[in-house]
Formats: sequence, C-alpha cells, structure tokens
Amino acid sequence: MSGRGSAVQGPRRMRRQAAAALVLCGAMTLTACNGDGGDAGAAGTSPGASPASPPATASSSAAPGGAAPSASAASSKKPSPTASAPAKPKPPAPGPACASKDAVSPNEVAVHRYTPEGGAYSLIVKHGHWGCPVAGGTTPFVTVGEETYIPIAEDAKIGAHAPILSGSTNKPITTHELTSWLETHPNKGLVFHYSVNKAGVIDTLGQEEYSS
Repeated sequence: MSGRGSAVQGPRRMRRQAAAALVLCGAMTLTACNGDGGDAGAAGTSPGASPASPPATASSSAAPGGAAPSASAASSKKPSPTASAPAKPKPPAPGPACASKDAVSPNEVAVHRYTPEGGAYSLIVKHGHWGCPVAGGTTPFVTVGEETYIPIAEDAKIGAHAPILSGSTNKPITTHELTSWLETHPNKGLVFHYSVNKAGVIDTLGQEEYSS
C-alpha cells in the first residue's frame, strides 16, 4: 500500500509543481506588464500619446517692445518725392517793330493826287513807312518828307479795291480810271506799292490793304 501510495502521490506532486510554475510564470508576466504600465503612468502620459507641442516662438517680424507696424503705417513714413521747381514762364512775344520816324519804304507811297503836266500823267505822292498799330487794330502809313512826282505809264498794270472799287480784293483798272477817281477824291492818301521801268516810269501799281 505504501509503495502504491507513493506512486500515486508522485504524479500528483508533479502536477502541483507544474501548476505552481504556471502560476508563478503568470505572476511574473503580470508584474512585467504592470512595470511597463507603471513606468508609463509615472511619465504622466498614456502609451501612444504624442509629446506636447513646444511653445510657439515670437514672430521675427514683431517690433521690439510692441506690435509689428502695419503696411499702411510703414508706407506713410516713406519720404515724399521732392516737388519739381515750377517751369519759368515764357517771355512775351515781341511786339511789332516800329520803324524810325525817318524810315522810308523804298517801294510804297501814299497817293494824293495826279497831274497831266508835261504831256504825261504823274502821281503826286509822299513816301513813308508803316507805323505802330493804333486803337482798333489799324496800322497807319506814316508819311515822311515833301510831296514828289512819279510819272506813270498809260498802260501800267494797276490793281485797286475799296474805296476805289467795291470789295477788298484788288481788281484791274486803267490809268485813266485811277486818275479820274483821284480827281474827285483828292488827298485820300491811299497806299500803293509800285515798281518802275528803266525810264523811271511806274509800270506796276497795286493798292495795299491798309491806308492812313
């Protein structure tokens, strides 16, 4: 009996030892797991949690001791461009040149009358020059010196307008028509430009736009 009992207890003891070993292994496993968890708990974070973000750094654009200046404030501080100097006014245009009182136009005369003496027509004229404009825009022809005589050809080319003819454009007239008008309208002093031939006789005569 004792020998059988020992044989029966042998397997039982082995099973108990195996069970105890399993329990011990399980306890060690739990302890190891708890240790990991304890370390994680000691760290204050759960496993897998991301570390806290580092504090944001101050913006490099911030001005020392205050907020960064706005774009409008920065632009308002830009120096304004230097104003350009005003343009100098142009000098006034020169007025009409007034000729000397002794100046004489070489080919213009004021015609006053005529004479048939010597068998040929001669115009009685005064030389002169155009003076400075007067009130109303009229430019007078200023005569100089005494009356002189200049013969005129009977076939001279003559152009005349008002008051000899109607209108302001020269129209051809004959020497006889001119002398007839001068006979009835003496000393009007109408201004004509003229040219003479080799004999010194007027062969071209044209009334000017203005008269004294």
